[in-house]
Amino acid sequence: MTTGPATAPPAVSPATHRAILLLSFATFSSMAAQRICDAMLPELSRAFAVSLAQAAQVVSVFAVVYGLSQLVYGPLGDRLGKFGVVTWATLACSVGSLVAVFASSLNMLVAARVMVALGAAAIIPLSMAWIGDEVAYEHRQETLARVGLGTTLGIVGGQLFGGVMSDTLGWRWAFGLMTLLFGVVGGLLYINWRGQRAVPAVVARAQALTRPGFLSQALIIVTGPWSRIVLLVAFVEGAAGFGVLAIWASHLNRALSLSLSAAGAIVALFGLGGLLYMTLARHLIRRLGERGLVLLGGIVLGLSALVLGLSPLWWPTVPASLVAGFGFFMFHNTMQANATQMAPSARGTGVSLFALALFMGQSVGVLLAASLVAHLGSGVVIALGGAAMAALGWLFARALGRRDTLVAQVQRPGSL
Repeated sequence: MTTGPATAPPAVSPATHRAILLLSFATFSSMAAQRICDAMLPELSRAFAVSLAQAAQVVSVFAVVYGLSQLVYGPLGDRLGKFGVVTWATLACSVGSLVAVFASSLNMLVAARVMVALGAAAIIPLSMAWIGDEVAYEHRQETLARVGLGTTLGIVGGQLFGGVMSDTLGWRWAFGLMTLLFGVVGGLLYINWRGQRAVPAVVARAQALTRPGFLSQALIIVTGPWSRIVLLVAFVEGAAGFGVLAIWASHLNRALSLSLSAAGAIVALFGLGGLLYMTLARHLIRRLGERGLVLLGGIVLGLSALVLGLSPLWWPTVPASLVAGFGFFMFHNTMQANATQMAPSARGTGVSLFALALFMGQSVGVLLAASLVAHLGSGVVIALGGAAMAALGWLFARALGRRDTLVAQVQRPGSL
């Protein structure tokens, strides 16, 4: 009886823990860059004398470029090393953010956002894929939840800083802050990468000799019954979840007459709700299981969005935003864990295709939401997005019950 839990090896080594901490900083920066324009859309609309839909290009174009870049970063990470690609991509984001500081027109700002998106596209997907390589599946969702702390805090920081800076120092200062943040985090990643790259380089070269080409591997993933479901759900999640989230601050500003700072702070509670989930993730994962998490998460998000979109008073939107974030990340964290397991032999490609589906969905969601606001009103659009997420949670919970059967259908023909 000497081989009990006390003598079992740790799930994650200290060196891996240190690398995961740095990746959390990087995912924070990437998500903050994605969401920092949400609360400043009304200000950008006024500053450049354009409509809200035109100003929303800084969000929608970012999402399109972010998504399409996955076609490059997935195989690039599989062949050159995921951690190294994340490092250089983070440093590149600092350059794009600096260009945004000096943007003199909306077109120039959109171009700067494209530059940031080209770098940010690598960070979260390849960080997830690197964790998939380093951490066993039974510990992976908990580990992804810890890295998710950086992602959710990035939502908080992006929404809050975007609104506060727009109301006080000016929107350009928000991009100045991102320039500094990406530069510091990229430097720390570079130091860690230099200390670990010798051994992974040998492994990566050995794997590259036997791994199928990108198109072949992507075809296997896209045509697989289970991975196809994961990608489709990711697309809808991006549209109804992240896409509609982009108009929350504008709704609070215009419908409830809140300042951009107040609206950004309330929407930032969405990220704090996600942070609360991450702190309770280990207990909830073991108690509810994956099916319970996506089902309950979708319902909670749907009800919260209904309150936030249709409440005539501002104060119910405060707890609604917090609870919505909790429910969303119950769903999203489960999706991330499934994405890392779609293609174990080419995990970077698999997770990048997941990110492609997610952010192409986000770009469609942003454009669709901005267009529907003129016809239905922002509150109704937000409520409809929540209803779609509740239905999606129910459907994906049912699909999870058939996962093993669907995965076996792919493994039989010899896709190993």
